[in-house]
Amino acid sequence: MDTIVIGGGQSGLAAARALREAGLTPVVLEAGEHPTGSWPSYYDSLTLFSPARYSALPGAPFDGDPDRYPHRDEVVAYLQRYAARLDADIRTGASVTAVRADSGGGFIVELADGTALPAPSVIAASGSFGNPHLPLLPGQETFTGQILHAAAYQTPAPHAGKRVVVVGAGNSAVQIAHDLADVAAVTLATRAPIRFVDQRPLGRDLHFWFAITGFDRLPARRAEAPPTVPVLDDGRYRRALADGRIDRKEMFTGFDTNQVIWADGAREHVDAVVFATGYRLHLPYLHALGGVLDSSGRPRQRGGISLTHPGLGFLGLEWQRTPASNTLRGVGRDAAHLARHLARHLKARRSTRTRARAWR
Repeated sequence: MDTIVIGGGQSGLAAARALREAGLTPVVLEAGEHPTGSWPSYYDSLTLFSPARYSALPGAPFDGDPDRYPHRDEVVAYLQRYAARLDADIRTGASVTAVRADSGGGFIVELADGTALPAPSVIAASGSFGNPHLPLLPGQETFTGQILHAAAYQTPAPHAGKRVVVVGAGNSAVQIAHDLADVAAVTLATRAPIRFVDQRPLGRDLHFWFAITGFDRLPARRAEAPPTVPVLDDGRYRRALADGRIDRKEMFTGFDTNQVIWADGAREHVDAVVFATGYRLHLPYLHALGGVLDSSGRPRQRGGISLTHPGLGFLGLEWQRTPASNTLRGVGRDAAHLARHLARHLKARRSTRTRARAWR
């Protein structure tokens, strides 16, 4: 094997294809039972905010109407088909516990079952879904209602007839609140008013305009996504707020037994709080490679290429190279860029070894 890819979701599969096209032999290690990443774990009603024609990985468009917005289960099935068609060794149930440097300039990838796999290059493509960010507010530890992150939310049924607060102002928060509004009394708690963007300006999906203007390919000038991302809306979410089906209040300041304390000091009984507060990058298996991560746990990288360890790459980071880096539609371009770099690195490595042997 030339490259071990850690993670078999959308980023890992895009990496495998790009590596094969670059003439390399990848092995993909996926901790789960299927090469679908975190998609099966998302909430039941999730639909993409980009049409099928703009949501595919390289080389395999979605089947069916290209202008529809695929459901979560469609994406899962799509990724399974994509993996089956790849000419790559994909190993499921392969949980990576550590990556270590070997004496020859490559890496040793250690698995939970005790297996140790050598490889001259490694791509970390495991994403951040396994590390949901849950803020800690005063009184939270004694709150008698239910607290869950959006990662654990599946369906509105358990919340029927209850009072629920959804924390967050992004697409997931608004979509979950809308999902719950059919069966529960729902408030969106946000620190600022929700910013909406028309999903279909001038009758065309926003991603059509991203494509023709080149927005999706703009070079990222930040190490991470902007602090607030507008909510794409075809009108349903704004109507729900205007009609009172969903309430919006300034973020509460804390908990008190079975209540939340709102910013104006008012207290209200709440049955459940859903934190749609995102995820944090989680790369614990790289700690053995000294210096590869900064003090906040983010990789020291540029464009997905490690600044500290030649032969190590990253894929699926927010704003890695473009605004679309961590999406189905954008990760393929980053994968191709990284695969070309690793091919050059491995070619140079082999050339150096050949010269070294000649001098012996």
